[in-house]
Amino acid sequence: MKIIVTGGLGLIGHNVTRKLVDQGHEVFIIDNSTNYGIVPISEINYLIEKRREKIPGVFTYSADIADVASIERIIETLRPDAIIHLASFPRQKVVNADPVLASRVMSTGLLNILECCKKYEVKRIVYTSSSMVYGDFEDFVTEDAVCKPQGQYAIMKLAGEWLIKDYTRKYGIEHTILRPSAVYGPLDVEDRVISKFLIGAMRGDTLNINGKDETLDFTYVDDAAQGIVDATLSDKAANNIYNITKSHSTTLLQAAEWAIDLAGKGTINVREKDEDFPSRGALDITKAKRDFGFDPRVDAHTGFEIYYDWLSNDPYWQKSLIDKS
Repeated sequence: MKIIVTGGLGLIGHNVTRKLVDQGHEVFIIDNSTNYGIVPISEINYLIEKRREKIPGVFTYSADIADVASIERIIETLRPDAIIHLASFPRQKVVNADPVLASRVMSTGLLNILECCKKYEVKRIVYTSSSMVYGDFEDFVTEDAVCKPQGQYAIMKLAGEWLIKDYTRKYGIEHTILRPSAVYGPLDVEDRVISKFLIGAMRGDTLNINGKDETLDFTYVDDAAQGIVDATLSDKAANNIYNITKSHSTTLLQAAEWAIDLAGKGTINVREKDEDFPSRGALDITKAKRDFGFDPRVDAHTGFEIYYDWLSNDPYWQKSLIDKS
């Protein structure tokens, strides 16, 4: 298959691209390598360079998905069989910093992709949504649960799902919607919860926990990427929604304790729950297991160990730790 991966230089995107290439597919990336105004330029440049090394020979179109002329030229030229749409503002904090720009990327950008899918007869769009669309939920939420999103990020993600389903209804474009949760792993940015815990502990910092009983369904990046690839290639996944997670909840307090145990230093400060974020548990992945054999293999503790070992041996982060010591 010929496949475009938008956001293909991101944490999940470069892993998805690598897996597709390894299976013999022809893959192209659309990515503008933004830092969203939050990640230090030196950090994002280093991470993108290292991610590129994992996918040698894959051509990247540097383009803004909100620029319809650029996106149309690329899709008209390539005529892909499928588009895996990962390009997005990555989380609530980043959306809050600039909700207008976020809507340009997450809403206008998606519409541009959908219009091109219609015009150039792309068979399927695979859309990476988020577990945030459910709002508050306990173990084990299923895909047919009523969504009650909280915050602009989750609302835009759910709106994206509805836009895609409308294009399926009107124009027959196949879709697959995926809802991951708390994805982490090597080559992630520091400004995410597990990265913050591990790097903070390695520095001997105090790790702040917003709510001692709050949980997340932490999903190792290789498992999430494999789920996206398998769903893309599955006929059964057409016009369906799937949770793509480890399906196990871990408290933020436990995650911080693991980070401190691995680093051998650091302290914990438990604060009140952040009411801007929903309370979340584990997601039910029965449907993904049944339809395309989704089988996440890395439990949270093992994943943290893998990520910690990578951080401990990566020259950028070792230098960062020395510079800030």
